[in-house]
Amino acid sequence: MKKSGNTTANLAVQILIQKQLGFILPTAKQKRNLVVAFAKRNMIVYGKAFDILRLTRPIDLDLLEDVEAQLDAITVYEIKSTKQDFNEAFDGYFFGLTAADILVSQSLKQRFKFVFVNIQSGSHLEMTLPEIFAKARGIYATWSISF
Repeated sequence: MKKSGNTTANLAVQILIQKQLGFILPTAKQKRNLVVAFAKRNMIVYGKAFDILRLTRPIDLDLLEDVEAQLDAITVYEIKSTKQDFNEAFDGYFFGLTAADILVSQSLKQRFKFVFVNIQSGSHLEMTLPEIFAKARGIYATWSISF
């Protein structure tokens, strides 16, 4: 979910939070604390390479010490959202992955997932990078360039 007024992604965040499954939208300070806590364990995460977190227990994300002590209870997610009509397995869904998505996923392993959200049906699907590659029917490499 990029902060460019992407209403689909913003709605996806709201859907995930409303499901009361432990998803939270971190503040900028909380993202920084998470980046620092992972770095101290030699795991690389870029603050812009994730959108939302899922906690398995309460954590004060504003306190770096609490984040460091309970890092095992935090999963980092990149949201991929759509308003198109897909089944709950998102069969036929075409989406892009950034280099940052792949690098963070490889660094964090099971602590990083992608969450696909259909804002029409409210359905969502969580997958790790290896699960995405196993499900993929095709992978098309591209370069995105910004001036």
